[in-house]
Amino acid sequence: MAFENLSDKLNNVFKNLRGKGRLSEQDVKDAMREVRLALLEADVSYKVVKDFIKTVSARATGAEVLEALSPAQMVIKIVNEELCSLMGGENQRLNISSKSPSVVMLVGLQGAGKTTNGAKLAALMRRTQNKRPLLVACDVYRPAAIDQLVTVGAKLDLPVFQEGQGDPVEIARHALDHARRHGNDLVFLDTAGRLHIDEALMDELKNIKAATDPAEILLVVDAMTGQDAVNAAAAFDEQLGVTGVMLTKLDGDARGGAALSVRAVTGKPIKFAGTGEKLDAIEVFHPDRMAGRILGMGDMLTLIEKAEAAVDEKKALALAEKLKKNRFTLTDYLEQLNSVKDMGSLEDIAGMIPGLDAKALQGAKVDEKAMAHTEAIILSMTPQERENPSILNASRKRRIAAGAGLAVVDVNRLLKQYEMMQTMAKQFSGKKGKRLRRGGFPFGF
Repeated sequence: MAFENLSDKLNNVFKNLRGKGRLSEQDVKDAMREVRLALLEADVSYKVVKDFIKTVSARATGAEVLEALSPAQMVIKIVNEELCSLMGGENQRLNISSKSPSVVMLVGLQGAGKTTNGAKLAALMRRTQNKRPLLVACDVYRPAAIDQLVTVGAKLDLPVFQEGQGDPVEIARHALDHARRHGNDLVFLDTAGRLHIDEALMDELKNIKAATDPAEILLVVDAMTGQDAVNAAAAFDEQLGVTGVMLTKLDGDARGGAALSVRAVTGKPIKFAGTGEKLDAIEVFHPDRMAGRILGMGDMLTLIEKAEAAVDEKKALALAEKLKKNRFTLTDYLEQLNSVKDMGSLEDIAGMIPGLDAKALQGAKVDEKAMAHTEAIILSMTPQERENPSILNASRKRRIAAGAGLAVVDVNRLLKQYEMMQTMAKQFSGKKGKRLRRGGFPFGF
């Protein structure tokens, strides 16, 4: 999980501060030394760390803090605010040109994840802003780059424009003509990368930029490469004038130094973050929410958004009515389990809940095999049996087990789990029924 090591170390620092009651200037100085070491170990740029500690120390040794009733909380508040500022303060939207089609040029080193994450971003823009994106294969050098874009485009049901191993600049021009003819209002140019920055690469990217006049030049940065990523970001910005950054593989780096450094070094906002291998694993980057995660304060807003995205609103409203009438069926049970599965790993979810130790659920994931068994059992039932499981006698259970390719004991286990959830549903349909929200059960109470 991103920032895991940094989060642990900072929480230990703050734990020691809380135990002191009143703070002296020396207490703050000692704490800042520990924060400095934690940031450096997280692979944050030395200059960024130096400036950060200087700013926090100046604020944390003021009379407002040292004379406060809870000085430790004031120090944590200051660190939270400065972390948020370090990563950009507020979320920045994708630049969209008033002239259609608007062009997003994806640039970065080879292996950063431009192809997959560019497609993820296109799907996100279609889903959240009703855009009609077109993916364009401008990487004509890397083996199978075009095939990769076509494959991921097919999986996300996104159109892909490609002309094989041609001239990338001409391909980009032809793609814009294609977009105008076919009503695509947002064009994503998947450009070539190199293992290192060279003159030939930059010349090609400059020519594509000149030919397409992109509204957004989005630098794709692999968070796991640490300071190398920050150095590359500075070089790309100097040559091309990037407008924003997308961090990838943020879920795979326990340090997270790139996320804390790249904004301060380049001055460019981090706009999106790739958070996993799944094709929907991309988030709008919110500096304040990320600061909250780092300091163990959770991120309830992102958790709520994940829940809302995982739950169909009409189905959720219908389910709320069923809960009020104590009519929670096996079909509803299966839909809710699938909704939890769609939200991602339990460890990630735990990290967004304030006060919950995400490490306690480290590596925890929804059991795909168990989910498949549950689905097979429920789908082996008749509609009547799903609506009213009380009619399931021994012979019906044997038939269902055979249809699912499982044993009767598996059917009985599922029914027991269903009964437990049904009991919970009855409790929430009673005294707490008024608290049901559109998120549905289990998210809407």
